[in-house]
Amino acid sequence: MLTSQIPFSVFLLLVRLRKRENPWLPHFLFAMEKHRSTASSGEKHNKILVGVLCNFAAELKLLLTALLILCTLATLLQFIPSRFTISSSDLRFCISRIAAPSTPTDATSTFPPPPSLFHNYTRTKTDEVLPSGIIRRAFNPYGAVAYNFITMGSYRGGLNTFAIVGLASKPLHLYARPAYQCQWLPFSSNKENDTNITSSLTYKILPDWGYGRVYTVVVVNCTFPQPINLDNSGGTLILHASTSGGGDSKFNLTDTIPALTEPPGTFNLSLFTSKPKYDCLYCGSSLYGTLSPQRVREWIAYHVKLFGERSHFVIHDAGGVHEEVLEVLKPWMELGYVTLQDIREQERFDGYYHNQFMVVNDCLHRYKFMAKWIFFFDVDEYIYVPPKSTIRSVLDSLSDYSQFTIEQMPMSNKLCHSVDAAKRHRKWGFEKLVYRDVKRGIRRDRKYAIQPRNVFATGVHMSQNLAGKTSHKTEGRIKYFHYHGTIAERREPCRYLINSTEINFEKTPYVMDTTLRDVAGSVRKFERKMIGPR
Repeated sequence: MLTSQIPFSVFLLLVRLRKRENPWLPHFLFAMEKHRSTASSGEKHNKILVGVLCNFAAELKLLLTALLILCTLATLLQFIPSRFTISSSDLRFCISRIAAPSTPTDATSTFPPPPSLFHNYTRTKTDEVLPSGIIRRAFNPYGAVAYNFITMGSYRGGLNTFAIVGLASKPLHLYARPAYQCQWLPFSSNKENDTNITSSLTYKILPDWGYGRVYTVVVVNCTFPQPINLDNSGGTLILHASTSGGGDSKFNLTDTIPALTEPPGTFNLSLFTSKPKYDCLYCGSSLYGTLSPQRVREWIAYHVKLFGERSHFVIHDAGGVHEEVLEVLKPWMELGYVTLQDIREQERFDGYYHNQFMVVNDCLHRYKFMAKWIFFFDVDEYIYVPPKSTIRSVLDSLSDYSQFTIEQMPMSNKLCHSVDAAKRHRKWGFEKLVYRDVKRGIRRDRKYAIQPRNVFATGVHMSQNLAGKTSHKTEGRIKYFHYHGTIAERREPCRYLINSTEINFEKTPYVMDTTLRDVAGSVRKFERKMIGPR
């Protein structure tokens, strides 16, 4: 077939050119000539083709190898990360290096060095051998592990005091002595309003009881020697946060933080003397996870009824308020009973339990002068006062105390009475979970309420930074029922139906307690009256 497409004279010339490289070609040429003169069928032409292919086997191998390498490179390039790219400037640089003529060694012209890839780093130190023969090792620090200070909120505590709530590096506070200094910079200066007022007393409070992780909660209290911004001309509160050599004793790094700005005409002096807007305010901890909309619905309806018209609830969303939960809260938000704060950004900073200590302290200082009492408890806990009492009468009886704690009634989160078997899907959670844990000899957590104007910082189960007395003897006046874990489960809570008033289940004794069951009907009626049928 090949000889029928290429003139034989040309083919003969090509073969002769390769005789020196292949001494056996004359024999092959003789065979070709013989086949050309005698062969008349397509089969003989095929044999000629096989001979030609054998002759050029080395060239074919080289060609196939090159194609295989190219295909392999094309395949591997698809798996190289996108950051490994070649820009047009890189190509121009390479071409210029190739095209540029070689510079003689004695050339007088000089060129600037190429830009350094590490221009953001300081000069690296190396080990040094001292004359005494001692090797002085070098240490090169890079980066930063934690921020010096992270602010969440800054608030007035009076005419001359402020509170700054935030996070700071826990190792810094645990092993070093970081210092804080406050400064007030007014927008305008006169004889009565100095341009540079520095606080004479600044102290920090660490209210998280050592539970912090990478970060710990810090409340900085700034007290100035004179009232601030009385002329209402405005100004800025500056926090100077110093490491005092913590982390690196060679340096005392100080960050200047604009903590709070009061625009002209916004300072409300009557805030500190007027009657609080709310009798009761709820400061919630961080809500996270897949919360049950039904349990949230029951909880908010129950407590709005309990605390009354002059109450308010501050909910902190750390990822738990999804669309269905938001739908439950919205009617109460529209009525002015609920404020929802999105605090998901704090998840960036590794503190204890979604930074709940920081959250409750921010809530304390944010609403310090807006509420007579602030309550701290969770959304799977229900405050209860006896039928012959009201929440107002109980609080009035405890008005001499800055803080009181509340006894816990632990309830089973899976045991229900068999009488509710047929209707359990229509009943509310606290209506059908009627078995109370009565195990003795256990110290149970308590929740608490405070008069916020007397408190400087707070915790989850009680405050340790307050002026005034604390009462722990509140049995018979107020308590709370705890349905542990039910808020995070969407399935039916009744796992076991019990036909008894007492039972020992999983080595724990329980007795039947229908205290909240008896008020469930009135709570549902109250909900329909306030926000309509659900």
